[in-house]
Amino acid sequence: MSEDDKVPEDYKDKRDLDKTSEPSGDEVSFDWADERPIFVIQKHDASSLHYDFRIEVDGVLKSWAVPKGPSTDPSDKRLAVPTEDHPLDYADFEGVIPEDEYGGGTVMIWDRGSYRNLKDDKSVADQLADGHATIWLEGEKICGGYALIDTDSGDDERWLLVKIDDERADARRNPVSTETESVDSRRSLKEIGNEESDDE
Repeated sequence: MSEDDKVPEDYKDKRDLDKTSEPSGDEVSFDWADERPIFVIQKHDASSLHYDFRIEVDGVLKSWAVPKGPSTDPSDKRLAVPTEDHPLDYADFEGVIPEDEYGGGTVMIWDRGSYRNLKDDKSVADQLADGHATIWLEGEKICGGYALIDTDSGDDERWLLVKIDDERADARRNPVSTETESVDSRRSLKEIGNEESDDE
C-alpha cells in the first residue's frame, strides 16, 4: 500500500463501506491544492453539528472534531476532540452518510487548501506527538497560523485549536456564521442533504 492510499484500521472498523458512500482509500490528486500537504475542514451535521478539522500527516488525515468551528480571533480557544485518522481521499468527500452508519449525517467541504509547518526543526508528526503543533493554513476561508495544543493526554484526550496572533488574525470576522456554503459545490448543508436524497 502506498503512502497516498493508506486506510487506517480504526476508520475501516467503524464503517461498512458497502453501505456508506464515504471514501475507501483510493489514490488521489488534489487539483484544488497549490501544493502539499493539504488540509480540509468539513462541516458535519451529525448527532450534533460540528466541524472536522483534518491535516495531511504521513499519508493520512489526522482529524479533530471542533464543535464551534475554527476562529480567526486569537482570543478564542476552540475545543478540538481527536477522532480516528482518515484516508487522504476523504478530503474530497461531500455528501450524506446513512443515519444508521457511524457519523451519520450530511458532510460539507467547508474549507480546504494547503498548509505548511511553522517549525523548521521538527516535523508536524513529531509536534503532534509532543502535544503542540503550529502550522500555516492557506484556505479559501481560513488563512494564517494556527496552533493545535493537547490539554489532556489521558483517556479523555482534548486539544485546543487556536488562531496565532499574526497578520491574518481578525477578531471581527466570524466565518463559521457568515460563510456557510461549500467551497467545492457552493451548496448549503440543506442543499447537499436534499440533493443527495433525491439521487437515491
